Amino acid sequence: MSVASFPNARHPLSRHAAYFLAAATIGLALFASGTPSPLYGTYSQLWGFDAVVLTLVYATYAFGVLATLLLAGRLSDEVGRRPVLIVAMATLAIVTVPFMLADSVVWLFVARGIQGLATGLALSAASAALLDLHPSRDPVSVSLANGVASTIGMGSGVIVSAAIVQFLPAPRVLPYVLLAILFLGFLVAAWRLKEPVEVAPDARFRLTPQRPYVPPVARRPFVLAALAVLSSWSIGGLFLSLGPELSAIVYKSDAHLVSGLAVFMLAAAGAISQLLLGRWAPWRGAVVGSLALAAGMGMIVAAAATTSAVLFTLGAIVTGAGFGTAFLGGLRSLYLGDPARAPGGDDVGLLPGGVWLALDPGGDRRLRGRTARRP
Repeated sequence: MSVASFPNARHPLSRHAAYFLAAATIGLALFASGTPSPLYGTYSQLWGFDAVVLTLVYATYAFGVLATLLLAGRLSDEVGRRPVLIVAMATLAIVTVPFMLADSVVWLFVARGIQGLATGLALSAASAALLDLHPSRDPVSVSLANGVASTIGMGSGVIVSAAIVQFLPAPRVLPYVLLAILFLGFLVAAWRLKEPVEVAPDARFRLTPQRPYVPPVARRPFVLAALAVLSSWSIGGLFLSLGPELSAIVYKSDAHLVSGLAVFMLAAAGAISQLLLGRWAPWRGAVVGSLALAAGMGMIVAAAATTSAVLFTLGAIVTGAGFGTAFLGGLRSLYLGDPARAPGGDDVGLLPGGVWLALDPGGDRRLRGRTARRP
């Protein structure tokens, strides 16, 4: 498939609308990643799998994201942001069908794997497009938009899905119907995107394995970025898989909407902290955010041991503030580290989070073991 397969739209989006589309695409990708979370308990009861299998399902998604970043992270530099976003939106719309039809855990593995691959495409292209489309290519504003979109998307996906499961019929279908509609709408919008980078007319889609590379000038800030992203997304991944179960235990309720509160509180606190502290120096945000993450997780572990709803709520809020601040600090460190880098190179900054999500299948299982013994 070549760039020629994607003729230009007759009525392209304005630059401001295209910038909003890029940010919203990041949010929607994370929205979709959180949509299955309120249903994992239902899936487990229906198909009789345990926490180990559930963790592997989540890891399959993370490995998909990681594989795309390694194999096609710079694809949008070669064929353009627009074709990659079109393919990603189409794939994410199609993969909602296996979720709707799922009648065994095998379907979940397949659907989450494909979803992870397409999400990696969407995130790498949309993150690069943000910088391309910003009027002044301001890395501070771009990193803030990226961070807020990611955080809001993650939290809203869980709470919206939980509300659908709680109050509407066909709970195993309707959340994915909503996703399909949203992705089809974004597919139409991506088709109207005017390509923001120069590409060769004969450029073709190629999956070329590549070794992650960080330019020498960016290596010191990349270390800071990697540590911040590792710490923040380790907690984000933990909450997406474990948050609903912990919420149900500490709030003593099996309502799906209640089960989504942990992720929603974390995301809301993260977005607010990013908006309030978005102008902090990157190192300050990464350090203070990481300390807040540690403090918040300490509260949550104590809440899990004592089933204290108050302590759990405070812990989720503190952890969320740390998540948002550390993640944004890491993003800003990366964006500011090498102003002359190729725009598509930003995807290397997503690798630490992808690596942690893929390789930490035991962290939430250990905590599950502790909470499972609670009445």
